[in-house]
Amino acid sequence: MAASRRRPGGRLGAGLVEVPPVAVVDPAAAVLAVSEVPEPARFCGCCGGEVGRGAGGRPGALTGRCRECQTPYSFAQCLAPGTPVAGQYHVVGCLAHGGLGWIHLARDEQVASRWVVLKGLLNTRDPDAIAASLAERQFLARVEHPNVVRIYNFVEHAGAGYIVMEYVGGRTLREVVEERRREGLGPLPPELAIAYVLGILPAFDYLHGLGLLYNDLKPDNVMLQGEDVKLVDLGAVTRLGDPDPLLFGADGYQAPEVASRGPSVASDLYSVARCLAALVPDPGPHESLARFLARGAAPRPEDRFQAAGEMAEQLLGVLREVVAVAHGTPAPAPSGLFGADLQAFDAASGGPVAAPDWRHLPQAGVNQADPAAGVVLNVTLLRDPARQVAMLREALQQGRLAGAEVELGLARALIELGDLAAAGASLARAEELAGRDWRTTWYRGVALLAQGRPAEARAAFDRVWSELPGELAPKLAVALSAELAGDLAAAERLYGVVAATDPGCTSACFGLGRVRAAAGDRAGAVAAYGLVAPTSSVRVEARLAAVGALLAAEPAPPGEEELVAASGMIEGLAVDAGTRGELRARLLETALERLGAGALTPGPDARLLGQPLEAAPLRLALERAYRDLAALATGREKIRLVDLANRVRPRTRR
Repeated sequence: MAASRRRPGGRLGAGLVEVPPVAVVDPAAAVLAVSEVPEPARFCGCCGGEVGRGAGGRPGALTGRCRECQTPYSFAQCLAPGTPVAGQYHVVGCLAHGGLGWIHLARDEQVASRWVVLKGLLNTRDPDAIAASLAERQFLARVEHPNVVRIYNFVEHAGAGYIVMEYVGGRTLREVVEERRREGLGPLPPELAIAYVLGILPAFDYLHGLGLLYNDLKPDNVMLQGEDVKLVDLGAVTRLGDPDPLLFGADGYQAPEVASRGPSVASDLYSVARCLAALVPDPGPHESLARFLARGAAPRPEDRFQAAGEMAEQLLGVLREVVAVAHGTPAPAPSGLFGADLQAFDAASGGPVAAPDWRHLPQAGVNQADPAAGVVLNVTLLRDPARQVAMLREALQQGRLAGAEVELGLARALIELGDLAAAGASLARAEELAGRDWRTTWYRGVALLAQGRPAEARAAFDRVWSELPGELAPKLAVALSAELAGDLAAAERLYGVVAATDPGCTSACFGLGRVRAAAGDRAGAVAAYGLVAPTSSVRVEARLAAVGALLAAEPAPPGEEELVAASGMIEGLAVDAGTRGELRARLLETALERLGAGALTPGPDARLLGQPLEAAPLRLALERAYRDLAALATGREKIRLVDLANRVRPRTRR
């Protein structure tokens, strides 16, 4: 394996992973020295029973009949080196053997002596194998995709058929994994395994678009070449909906219903999930990866991913999370299913910012294929739930609009208005119209939060997370529900995942700061609030929250280090005079209280707001803070502040 590393920004792994390039193997050097199927790998192509095995010290026969079903078998090499095939291809030797036949290396004497691969039948007397070969010829003539081995031709020689394919010189995923095990490196890092599987999903999307099913994904059939991946064995490909398909899937990778119900897109994607699971035996701390694998290989086909594009979108989201958590590298990206975090919008509207609030959760997206999608989107832009409800109800009554999107939009607005009973009715109608849709579960969770039922809301959002493991919004919602239910450990873990992946999700940063502060982790809380970017519209609120965490009396009063840190933050804040005065007064009050209790033993260089950390200068500073606040106040508040200033002023000798 080459020592150089893939440049960030490359295609494989979406530029999030450094993928080691695999050098192209010299074709001549790849030829097997011994062209023979090992006895442990000899099985009947009909019933799967063991054949060709030796006994009593004698080697097993290369040809014969299966003892179980009497089907003839032959593991003898079909084409000897030097054999000319179809007057065009000159055989060099064998590259490998597989379940459907020998793979030969040859030269194409008519096209620039290019290297090609001839894939023939392992057992030419096996009718199923012959049929599979013919299927390859019919199905694959129109397949042309950069992640699928290219088929050049189909030829016959000595009564046998051969597929002529592109030579892909590299290493299979199985070979890479086995080498790591031999070297004691363990399985592939999760992010690298995900990058490889992401690389083959476009090929599945392409094949499914042609009405073809791959049926036999496993690490043996994924070739790494240079900095890309290819599917290299198309022997099990069938037509989608074929009433009598020939099935050659591998144990451990084939979906359980294939034998009785036949293959499908869902069974194809099952094999993708199982392949990734084989590469990543243990997801470790990456719960979203575990949920992806669980959904991808769910026992029921309807519970799995239904399209390769959908699967790839969720897996890419999982990859972003894995990279962020494992390496501390944020990997933000806009979601195609959810809107943005609404905390900043609420702040601009004068709403609450630092406190936990279900209104900060992103909104679920609108199905653009629905005829009412455009109208629902326009109504949503009004940002006035009362007007939204009125307009959508009027459209429903007049028969101008109908469908699940209208009911979902209506439910969202009704939740914001607090009419939760009517919102529930709309969600029920949406479910009747659209069937299974994660958005109804999402808005049920939102409604439960609005009712003050966070434990039940958490269960709803947890189901959405399992449905959409690559999305951040469900994790944010589970974290908020856990926080409100008092499970601060779970809330901290999930807020941390979201904030690490996308610090632009500021409500996750605030949530992380809140739960850490509640646990007494002042430094952790300040670090969480510090994740909010300087350019964010809620940056000042984040700094104010950090000051609050440093000065909080619970679970323990602040010490010198926290007081000095709070002083520096206050001095650097761009806030109005009133806010600055209140912050200074709170800091000085806290410091004087701690000094009076004998809890501080400040060093000679310790200073707060430019003053030594001593009672007299801090009293003078607090007096000035009260008088500055009094100058901005009126009435009784002004009198109160002046009284405080007089009371705190240190006594002096006349």
